[in-house]
Amino acid sequence: MQALGNTTRLQIYRTLVRAGHGGLPVAQVQARVDLPASTLSHHLKTLIQQGLLRQERRGTTLICHAEYPAMTALLGFLGDECCADEGCAVPLPEQQAE
Repeated sequence: MQALGNTTRLQIYRTLVRAGHGGLPVAQVQARVDLPASTLSHHLKTLIQQGLLRQERRGTTLICHAEYPAMTALLGFLGDECCADEGCAVPLPEQQAE
């Protein structure tokens, strides 16, 4: 959560989530978020260290990918915590059918 608490990192992460499973080359991420290369590199490193992104090299191009299992786990955690202190957790769609 701390890594995504920074608005720039959240913008980068959102850009890569929206890109889909194919990811984006670093140069395209840089163009979309309009950051200097050194600043982008710093934020990418943080997101990678937190397990939210991964990178792969294709020839001379570095491709960034969102780690969807990490995103799903985060969404699950937030959903599980929804209204927990009120005792009125919002049922998931599959729970409503039961």
